[in-house]
Amino acid sequence: MPTGPATGQCVNILIVGQHGRLQYEAALFAASFARLTHSRPFRLFVAEPQPSRLWDQNPRISDHQVRELLKDCGATILPFENRHFGASYPHGNKIEALFALPAGQPFVFFDSDTLVLDDLGRVPFDFDRPSASLRCEGTWPKPELYGPGLTQIWKSLYDRFDLDFESSLDLSQPDDFWRRYLYFNAGFFYYRCPQIFGAQFLDIAVGILNDPPRELLGQTLDPWLDQIALPLTIHALGGGRDALAPGYLDGDTTCHYRLMPLLFARESDRVVDTLRATATPNKVKRVLKNYDPFKRMIYQNRGQKVRDLFDQANLPRREQAIRNRIKREGLWIR
Repeated sequence: MPTGPATGQCVNILIVGQHGRLQYEAALFAASFARLTHSRPFRLFVAEPQPSRLWDQNPRISDHQVRELLKDCGATILPFENRHFGASYPHGNKIEALFALPAGQPFVFFDSDTLVLDDLGRVPFDFDRPSASLRCEGTWPKPELYGPGLTQIWKSLYDRFDLDFESSLDLSQPDDFWRRYLYFNAGFFYYRCPQIFGAQFLDIAVGILNDPPRELLGQTLDPWLDQIALPLTIHALGGGRDALAPGYLDGDTTCHYRLMPLLFARESDRVVDTLRATATPNKVKRVLKNYDPFKRMIYQNRGQKVRDLFDQANLPRREQAIRNRIKREGLWIR
């Protein structure tokens, strides 16, 4: 089994940073990355979309203190152009940003709302076999009462792109149960070359958007387009659900927290302690306090009030139930 990047091999870490929430999430990611990852082969790139007709306002990082902190953490701000997506589907940034990375070098993409918990050099990546996050719920598709079922919907997509459907299935799961089908959260993914992965990802995503199979009639593509195209991309490139040993990403090494109230509600004490340790230095604190959810949750103790509402060893099964409880208590912020 692979034990991580080969000695001397450069591995590029990619996140997106832009005006608004993501620039502060990128700052927190960079601070946690710099604090805990000391393996030489890793380089952090913060992809920054550039103004164009596809954006209704300037999407670039607007807080100069964020820029300074990113550079202080060793990150490189990487401008990229949107040619297919923009304000109408900002999730598309994670696809188009791949083309700005150096070709032929392995990469790992993370959603910006991720906290690094340990040295990424511990993760046993096999960059020839891509994978992505299995920490997800069955969010898509939602079959209609008299419409096609999950098998028909997913098979139509594999057929649309000339991919083998049967080999993607987890046959230990029952037919028409969402876990039977290859499905990921797009919070992280990786491969040996960003250009190859990006071209496959883009081709599939644009193909679904512009010419969906008729079985998708009535299905919502926004915001799920990236998570629909991702498993097809990974399958096409020889990866799958078992390509990465469990327990590392979305586990001991990283946490995809998504929103601060959810982090405090459901993550382990180790995650909360890592967050607080990362956010404590003055150079980090003065930046993160510019973003109201971070200021209130981390520095004004609202996060601990959220945490006290839940038994982290006995959480509600559905995320929506957690959100509703926090909102009833007047503690929700995003």
